[in-house]
Amino acid sequence: MSAVEPFRGASDLVPGVHGERPVPPRIEAVNDFVIKFANVNGSGSASANELFAKAILRMGVPVSPRNIFPSNIQGLPTWYEVRVSEDGWLGRRGGIDMMVAMNPQTWDADVAELEPGGYLFYDSTRPMPASRFRPDIHVIGMPLTEICNAVYSDPRQRQLFKNIVYVGALSVLLEIDDQVIEKLFGEQYRGKEKLLASNVQALHLGRDFAKEHLQGPLGVRVRRADRVGDGIFIDGNSAAALGCVYGGATVAAWYPITPSSSVAEAFQKYCAKFRVDPATGQNCYAIVQAEDEIASIGMVVGAGWNGARAFTATSGPGISLMTEFIGLAYFAEIPVTIINVQRGGPSTGMPTRTQQADLLACAYASHGDTKHVLLLPEDPHECFEHAACALDLADRLQTPVFVMTDLDIGMNQRLCRPFAWEEGRSYDRGKVMTAEELEAGRDFGRYKDVDGDGIPWRTLPGTHPTRGSYFTRGTTRDPYARYSERGPDYIYNVERLLKKFRTAADLVPQPVIAMAAQPTRLGVIYFGSTSPAMAEALAVLQAEGIHVDAMRLRAFPFPDSVAAFIAAHDQVFVVEQNRDAQMRSLLVNELEVDPARLVKVLHYDGTPITARFITRAITQVVRPTADPKEAQA
Repeated sequence: MSAVEPFRGASDLVPGVHGERPVPPRIEAVNDFVIKFANVNGSGSASANELFAKAILRMGVPVSPRNIFPSNIQGLPTWYEVRVSEDGWLGRRGGIDMMVAMNPQTWDADVAELEPGGYLFYDSTRPMPASRFRPDIHVIGMPLTEICNAVYSDPRQRQLFKNIVYVGALSVLLEIDDQVIEKLFGEQYRGKEKLLASNVQALHLGRDFAKEHLQGPLGVRVRRADRVGDGIFIDGNSAAALGCVYGGATVAAWYPITPSSSVAEAFQKYCAKFRVDPATGQNCYAIVQAEDEIASIGMVVGAGWNGARAFTATSGPGISLMTEFIGLAYFAEIPVTIINVQRGGPSTGMPTRTQQADLLACAYASHGDTKHVLLLPEDPHECFEHAACALDLADRLQTPVFVMTDLDIGMNQRLCRPFAWEEGRSYDRGKVMTAEELEAGRDFGRYKDVDGDGIPWRTLPGTHPTRGSYFTRGTTRDPYARYSERGPDYIYNVERLLKKFRTAADLVPQPVIAMAAQPTRLGVIYFGSTSPAMAEALAVLQAEGIHVDAMRLRAFPFPDSVAAFIAAHDQVFVVEQNRDAQMRSLLVNELEVDPARLVKVLHYDGTPITARFITRAITQVVRPTADPKEAQA
């Protein structure tokens, strides 16, 4: 075996890497650090890195992992970042305390990310020149390839088990309980004893080497805590799929697109468990992988017209293709639920990166005057709630409803509150006229507003043999669904649709307001996946004496409380993850507020926004003497 570069204490010297020079001060933190794994896509690292994160979670310490992967099958760089925070901060903090550098292609950039005093763990099988290291970090070299080559003869095993070996070594250096990891192995490979034994062997290869050759623990380490409580660990796409099941969806039509495909896949898994008639074994659901996004939304519109609760899952490019059918559903007033897991755009953009850049495309989807309901979940818990809520709202309002999640929420596992479902909760089917009502002679005007809320009554196909029928069309008509190009009929219809949209403002999930510790004229508006980073940023700002009232938007259209919040503050920061300040544009356009009152805080490089970015951006405005370069970090 090659020589090993041991980790040494802060008072020692590191020979052979930087020359004989004092080791810099090291980062010291228990249950509060960020570790990042730099790997090659397709190397089998994802499951090992996830195992690492779950082991810390099982020790009672909250973690927030994020998988940063390329839009190819294998060969390109991939990263897995784990935020460890006993305080429960789940957003990206910014900065890396420990880098596990397993990809030579990204070495320089990975090393550059480390905070001064941080830790670099790498495969030292091949010697590295001193110029490739930084003098202000701590280097831990371990000959992973050499160890695996000595134990395994199969090339694929060598590659796969190298990941488990480094997890074993890290469990020693960070004081992670190996029994927790072995229990996770046992759950993963239940009934597959051979795989279980081989993974445990690889784990202890790493642990034994670290105990003998690497001096630990490091300054950053894990200590058992009890801070997870009853939280669950799930990704937003799975949560949304389960919400659709509980919300009564029986039809899904979709076309594969990153990062939304796993919504439909999870829906199929849950339906196979919960939607099969136990007496007959018959499926009580229909799932269609269509030939494209246009066909998938067409199927969902048809199912909604027939009275089924139906949804599709897609991302930005899919929304672009669906807009004509979305316009039909809006004008013909057909319930449709669309789960949009946003990614980087425009065009193909960054398929495996996150953004909040489809707001305007969805809010005003289709040509002509259209306005659509958007729900804005902050985490998997709300993905579950909002998916079920969207199905209710689509029926109640007879219109398309968008659930605007994104890749960060959708594809990353997140610690969140357990899901809850009220026993006996009934579905809100809205204004559906029955055969008995029609038989009794009740007046039926398909597009007639009889209650003043803009929402007409509808009938389902086959409700009555002679009454309640109407012609469904995408052209304009009078209140009784008769074709008409008369100006007054058109105005009546589109004005009624606008009234219905205003009604929706009281039905959608309402904003959440958090007031600062003392009165302030500063406010911030945020939504969706910015929420965890925003929560931490607000705490940091308060500690620095900057008090900010906060409003988390949960839906569009905006209720009156949003305009009132803006009016109560001299400056309102609008934090979002897109280039063009799309939420700010919606606020200005819909509420007719003075744009000067709304200060942009924009993050759009494809990575999730960090607490540090938000804090620096707001501080730079409130205290202009701060370094403007820091606001770009």
